[in-house]
Amino acid sequence: MSKFESVNVIKAANVYFDGKVSSRTVEFPDGTAKTLGLMLPGEYTFNTGRPELMEITSGKVSYCLAGEDTWHDVSGGSDFSVPGSSSFQIKVAEITDYICSFLDA
Repeated sequence: MSKFESVNVIKAANVYFDGKVSSRTVEFPDGTAKTLGLMLPGEYTFNTGRPELMEITSGKVSYCLAGEDTWHDVSGGSDFSVPGSSSFQIKVAEITDYICSFLDA
């Protein structure tokens, strides 16, 4: 899907890590939400409340889930899941475009 239709976009940006990661929240008619964002090269740690699906639409990252020692490489067109009430580390190798879907617990 190349576009979302009949959605609401929250104007205020979500800005993290001194502006190196930013996103906008998109709300869907069924009550679900996603964030569409951009990450600049660097290393970041994110905490989760609900389970998340991270879709990497372009770019290249490596991630490591909380409690694991294994790093996984992901590039544009791939995704990974993160449990709720957890965290993950991410190393961004190049400018990366992503979609984060918030899933039901």
